[in-house]
Amino acid sequence: MRMRHFIDLYDWSASEISGLLADARQMKGDWAKGIRPLPLGGRILGLIFEKPSLRTRVSFESAMAHLGGQSIFLSSTDGPIGKRESVPDFARTLSQFVDAVVLRVFSQKTVETFAEYGSVPVINGLSDLSHPCQALGDILTLQEAFGEVRGRTLVFVGDCNNVSRSLALICAKVGMKFVLSAPKGYGFDPEFLRSLAVAEPGHQTAEVVDPREAVRQADAVYSDVFTSMGQEAESQQRLAAFRDYKVTQGLMSLAPSHAKYMHCLPAHRGEEVDAEVIDGPQSIVFPQAGNRMHGQKAVLKRLLGSQKGGK
Repeated sequence: MRMRHFIDLYDWSASEISGLLADARQMKGDWAKGIRPLPLGGRILGLIFEKPSLRTRVSFESAMAHLGGQSIFLSSTDGPIGKRESVPDFARTLSQFVDAVVLRVFSQKTVETFAEYGSVPVINGLSDLSHPCQALGDILTLQEAFGEVRGRTLVFVGDCNNVSRSLALICAKVGMKFVLSAPKGYGFDPEFLRSLAVAEPGHQTAEVVDPREAVRQADAVYSDVFTSMGQEAESQQRLAAFRDYKVTQGLMSLAPSHAKYMHCLPAHRGEEVDAEVIDGPQSIVFPQAGNRMHGQKAVLKRLLGSQKGGK
């Protein structure tokens, strides 16, 4: 059987994503009922993080423990990837010690190179280009909010970043419309749109510059920080460009009354979203954060559960 990775959602079909979501819902429901099998007993997950994290680290460590396995965490202070030794050597060595690896890194190339040279499943915990685990948890959250998500519309008020790319792709796979509302110059790059069209010819992805127009048919309004890690030098320029893109109660009032508010966190209240929105009755931000763990449990079980004995 070919080794599977969870590096980019391009590599997973619509039916496979549907299966992961179904598994996540099932495991979340079973856990709440006290049904807690340990299918990954004896397995070890390596967490290799160049970037700081709360949700990604704790959700993966908790997920692995729920499934009966253990985790080992290495941060950049333990030796930056590719600095003390090459990424290929790092991958080949670490593969001798763990059963799977989560990489939270600055460059997508690091994830891809590790997968090329390592001999264990690789999960992308965040890179500059994609954040597939976040997108999976987000759709799980929307399924809980609305039931069937096909035909729903998710509006992302912010720039083309790793989160919005992964959301656009997963929305195409589950039959949702995705709208990016960004200032001119901050929208999707042509290369991504070409790749999306090839992978998902029937996708419903749109770009609407005016956020007031964008949210009018939204079932969910999503925002993220305007300055991501690694973009600190652009902070003032970005704050000026996104001045009119803060999600306020006034903006939410233009969306249908049933619309939900989402954020991948951490949030800067008063910058990309007002406190009355993120802490208000339309917000599903914290169940959304919790669902990271349940989606990742499904990924871990899928990647490791079918392996018998050693790697």
